[in-house]
Amino acid sequence: MRNSWRMTFLASLALAPVANAAPPTTAAIPVADLVKAVNIPFEQFTLKNGLRVVVHTDRKAPVVAVSVWYDVGSKHEPKGKTGFAHLFEHLMFEGSENVGNFDDVVIALGGANNNGSTWFDRTNYYETIPTGALEKMLFIESDRMGYLLGSVSQTKLDAQRGVVQNEKRQGDNEPFGLVEYAQIAALLPPGHPYGHSTIGSMADLSAASLADVRAWFRQHYGPNNAVLVLAGDIDAKIARPMVERLFGAIPPSAKQARLKIDVPRLAAPKSEVLKDNVADVRLYRNWNVPGIDSADSVPLDVAASVLGGLASSRLDNSLVRGEKLAVAVSAYTQGYAQLGVFEVTVDVTPGVDPDLVSQRLDAILADFIKNGPSEDEIRRVVMSTLSRQIAGLEQVGGGGGKAVTLAEGALYQGNPGFYKIQMEQLAATTPDSVRAAMAKWLTAPGYSLRVIPGERSDYEEASNKPAKPTPAAAIKVTKRPPTPPVGTVADLDFPTVSRTKLTNGVELVFAQRSAVPMTMIALSLDAGHAADPRGQLGSQALMLSLLEEGAAGKSSTQIAEIQESLGASISTATSMDRTSLNLRTLSANLMPALSLFGDVVLRPDFAPEEFERLRKQQLAEIADALTQPQAMAGQIMPGILFGPDHPYGIPSTGLGNASSISAVKRDDMVNLHKQWVRPDKAKFFVVSDKPLSEIKAALEAQFGGWTGSGTPGTKPVAAKLPAPKPRIVLIDRPDSPQSVILAGQVLPLKGTEPLEPLLAANEVLGDGFLSRLNSDLRQAKGWSYGVRGSVARNQGDVSYMISAPVQADRTGDSITAIRTNVRDFLGSKTMTPNEFRRTIASNIASLPGSFEQSSQVMSGMQRNDLYGRPDTYFEASATRFRAMTVADMNARIRAAINPDNFVWVVVGDAKIVKPQLEKLGLPIEEINLSAAR
Repeated sequence: MRNSWRMTFLASLALAPVANAAPPTTAAIPVADLVKAVNIPFEQFTLKNGLRVVVHTDRKAPVVAVSVWYDVGSKHEPKGKTGFAHLFEHLMFEGSENVGNFDDVVIALGGANNNGSTWFDRTNYYETIPTGALEKMLFIESDRMGYLLGSVSQTKLDAQRGVVQNEKRQGDNEPFGLVEYAQIAALLPPGHPYGHSTIGSMADLSAASLADVRAWFRQHYGPNNAVLVLAGDIDAKIARPMVERLFGAIPPSAKQARLKIDVPRLAAPKSEVLKDNVADVRLYRNWNVPGIDSADSVPLDVAASVLGGLASSRLDNSLVRGEKLAVAVSAYTQGYAQLGVFEVTVDVTPGVDPDLVSQRLDAILADFIKNGPSEDEIRRVVMSTLSRQIAGLEQVGGGGGKAVTLAEGALYQGNPGFYKIQMEQLAATTPDSVRAAMAKWLTAPGYSLRVIPGERSDYEEASNKPAKPTPAAAIKVTKRPPTPPVGTVADLDFPTVSRTKLTNGVELVFAQRSAVPMTMIALSLDAGHAADPRGQLGSQALMLSLLEEGAAGKSSTQIAEIQESLGASISTATSMDRTSLNLRTLSANLMPALSLFGDVVLRPDFAPEEFERLRKQQLAEIADALTQPQAMAGQIMPGILFGPDHPYGIPSTGLGNASSISAVKRDDMVNLHKQWVRPDKAKFFVVSDKPLSEIKAALEAQFGGWTGSGTPGTKPVAAKLPAPKPRIVLIDRPDSPQSVILAGQVLPLKGTEPLEPLLAANEVLGDGFLSRLNSDLRQAKGWSYGVRGSVARNQGDVSYMISAPVQADRTGDSITAIRTNVRDFLGSKTMTPNEFRRTIASNIASLPGSFEQSSQVMSGMQRNDLYGRPDTYFEASATRFRAMTVADMNARIRAAINPDNFVWVVVGDAKIVKPQLEKLGLPIEEINLSAAR
C-alpha cells in the first residue's frame, strides 16, 4: 500500500458528588432497528466489455468517491513472481499514455484519500474528488486501465522496485515484523495461493523484468476483471453515459476463472519460538478457517470478538483484569475472500512465566470452544459491530467507506449488497451457531508461536541488484481525445457552529450533522502532555487509562459491557496542549450512554489494585515503545529541541519513562484528576444529528452541577529555548535493515499565528506525496518508502520535523540529499509556478470533501478553538488560498526554516551507519537509550 481502560473504592476519596446526575441505565435501541438502518442503496450496470459499475447516490457533500477494484492480488501470483501485484500497484501510479504522474494530476483535482492498496485477493485504487472533477477523474482511471503499458519504462520499474523493497524493509524493521512470514509458512503448504506474503520476496522483486510486468498487466487488468464503484453526489442516469464513453472502448482481457482454494488443516499441532527485538513475550494461537464466502465466517467473527475483541472479552476478564498474567490480549478473524485465519495473541506481563500463561490460555480456549458464548455476549458484539457500521456510512470513499463496502461485495461475491447479508447473519447469530463453527474449525490442530526478546535470526534481504534489463519491444501509444475539463467546484459549506453554556459556566460548542444517527461528544480540557508534572512524566496517561477501570460503583467489566450494549465508545486523546475525553454513541442511546460517560469522567474510583495493574501495563508500553525505531527517536527529540524544562520538551508518546511511572502513587492519580478534570478547565464540543436544545438538556442533566474542588493545575511556564546545536544523535539499533532519520528545529513562531502560507509552502517542500523531499528520496532514488517534513503546530512554540525511514546503506547519502533539497528550496531552486498552481488548486478543490465526516467537523471545531480562530474560519479558506502569492509563501518558509540549525537523530545499526555519518562534517553524539528509560 502507498503509504484500554477498564472496582469500587473509598467514596470519600472520589470527587465531590455531582448534582442532577441521571440514573444509569442500559436500555438500548433494538438490534433489528439497527440492521434496517445499515443501508446503502445502489444501482448497477455492466458494459459490453465486462466492466461492472455500481452507483450509490449520497448528496450530503458535493464530492464523489471513485473506487476501482481489480480481481488480482497476491493469491494470483505464481512461483517466482511473488510481490508482482503490489509492485504493479505502484507502477500504475506512475502515469499512463495520456496522463502524467497520477498523483500530480489527482492531487491538483483536490483528490482526497488518493491511494491504492494490494492484498491477497485484490488491488484497488480510490479517490474522493469534487463533483465537478468526476469526468476528468474517470478519464484518468480509464487511461490507467486501458492505456498504460506505453508509459511503463525500465526506469520506472527500477525506481518503484526500490520503493517496494524499502516498504518491505520498513515493515520488517518493526518489532514482530517477521511474524507474518512464520505464520504463513507454518499454516499453509508450499504453492498454496495464500502461501506467501503480499509484499513478496526480495529475490522475486529483484528479478522482475519489464517483459514480466507487461505480461502481468495484460493478464489481469482488463475491464472484465474489474469493478468500478461511484458513491456520492452522482446517480446512474448521469454516470452511465460518462462511463460508457470513457471505458467502453477498452478491450477485455482473457477471462480469469475463479481460483479453487481449499482450507488446509494441519495434520498435527505446530509450535515454534521466534526471537525478535521486542520488549516482552507474545503468544500466538492460529487456525486456518474459511473466508467470507463461507456461512461459518460470521459466527467465527463473533467467536473472536467474544474471546478477545470486546473490551469485556473472555481473555481480558481472565488474563488481564483477573489473573493479571497479561498486559494485552486480542482475538480476531482475518477474513480473506476464500480463506481466513483465526488469531489469538497474548502479551505476557513482564516477570510472569510464559509457560504458565500459555497453559492458562489453552485452558480458556478449550473451555470457550466447548461451551461457547452467552446470548448476552453475542448481543453486545452485534450492537458494537452495527454501531461501527452505521458510523462508517457517513464516508462515501477512502479506504473504508461506502464505496469500499459495495466494491468488496461485488468483487468477492458478485453482490454489492453482500454487506446486508452479513449484517443479517450477524443479527441471527446464536450461541449454538458459534459453538458449531468453533467445533468445526478450532478443534483441528493449530499453530502456536512464541515471540521472545533476543537477537533476530538472519532473514532475506535485497541484493540491490535488479535483474539485468532485457530488450523489450516498443509499444504503440494510443492518443485519446483531450482530458475533460474540470467543472465548477462548490465552495466549502462548513456546518453552522453554535455556542452556549451550561449553568455551571462550561461552554458548549455545537454543530448539527444529520447524515447518520450518531452523536459525538468531546470534553476538551486545557491540559495535554504539557500538564504532566515534571517529576511524574506519563502520570496523566496513567490517570486517563484508569477512568474506565471502575467508576461510581461499576467495575471495569461492567463499564465495558454497558458501552457494548449501547453501541457506544468512550475514549481519550491527548495532544501537547489539550486532553479530550470522548463519547461516540448511537443518538437513540444518548441518555444512557451519557449517564455512563458522566460516571467515568466525574466519579472514577482509582482502585489500588487497578492502579497497580495499569501501572504495569504502562511500563510495558514504555518498554515496547523503546523497541520501535520511530518511537525511539521521538523519545529524545523533543528534549533536544525544546530543552528539558520547556513544556514541550518531553517524550512525544506522553507515556513518560520507567523511572517516572515507577515513582507515581495512587493518590497522585486522585490529585491529578482534581487539578485538571474540572469545569474551569473544560469545554464541550458536540457533533450530532440531534438539535442543540436536546444536547444541552442532556449535558445539563449530567454535568450542570459539576463543580471543581481544590487548586487547579498549572502548566510549566515556557522556558527559554536552548540555542541551536546542530549535530547528529545516533541511537544504535543492531541488525536494522532500515535507519530512521529525524531532523528538527524549533521555529520562531507560535501556533496561534496565521501559518497558512508557511504550511502551503511546506506542502511543496516536505508535506505531501509530490513534495521535493519525497519525490527525491522515494520516487527518484528509491531509498525510502516515504519521507515527510511537517510543522508540529502546538498552541505555543512550533517545531519543524523531517521523518525519513531509509535503507541502512543509504543513511548518510539520505541526510546529504535532505540537506541539499531543503537548501535548494530555500535558496536558488524556489517554488516553481507549476508547484504553486498545483498547491493552491488542490487545497481549494479539496475543501468540499474535507469535512464530510462528523469526526472531521469535530476536529476542525477544536483546532479553531485551540488556535483562537473564529468558528467561520474554514468557510474563508478558499479566499485565503486565492490571496496567496509565490513571493509570500517563499518569504514565510525562508524566514522560518534554517537547515543549518537542524538536529539529526538517527536510529539504526551503528556498525553500518556510523561510518557514513562520519563523512558528513557534523558532530556525532551517541546515546544509549536505556538510560533514557
